Amino acid sequence: MFDLAHILDVLVESYPLFMKGLWITLQLTFVSILIGTGIGLVFALFKISGIKVLNWIANIYIALIRGTPLIVQIFIFYFGLAELGISAFWSAAFGLAMHNGAYIAEIFRGSIQSVDKGQMEAGRSLGMTYGLAMRRIILPQAFKRALPPLGNQFIIGLKDSSLASFIALNELFSIATTQGSRTFDEMTYLIIVGLYYLILVLLFTLLVNLLEKKLSAGE
Repeated sequence: MFDLAHILDVLVESYPLFMKGLWITLQLTFVSILIGTGIGLVFALFKISGIKVLNWIANIYIALIRGTPLIVQIFIFYFGLAELGISAFWSAAFGLAMHNGAYIAEIFRGSIQSVDKGQMEAGRSLGMTYGLAMRRIILPQAFKRALPPLGNQFIIGLKDSSLASFIALNELFSIATTQGSRTFDEMTYLIIVGLYYLILVLLFTLLVNLLEKKLSAGE
């Protein structure tokens, strides 16, 4: 039976535990998105380059990542990197980063290719190298166009971080399942952790919307 008073009581009592899990979730999300964005940009540039070997590498990477489950990728990183003494946190971070990178690569590729080719030609005619024109002319415009889908991918990355619980990382979802099993009150803790994720997603969405407005105002 849904007991709102009981849920509120447990929410208050479990606050310190969930705050610890929340901090790990935020760290994991930030690190994986930061690394994933870098990976995505590199592979996007590989894919649009005129070098067939780089095109081939990018296509294989994207196909492998998008064609296999994220939980499998996390476990591969976890068991593979454990032999090198790398922690569960960094194993999950690298796994999530590689996964996000494949989708971010396609977002950047589409955004870069949506910029008028004449702008690159204009930059080159002014004496800019290809790399300089890409950095100063193409990428700033591409980033503005990529921001909405990037925001969506970042939110997906935040929710995907819950899979790190399967490699014993004490993030939000792990706290909820552990406490639920300990108290035999799984439903209450699942509702509570769902509320935490909902608040995080709403805040993240607000930040992305504010950034979009700021960039639009600067045009």
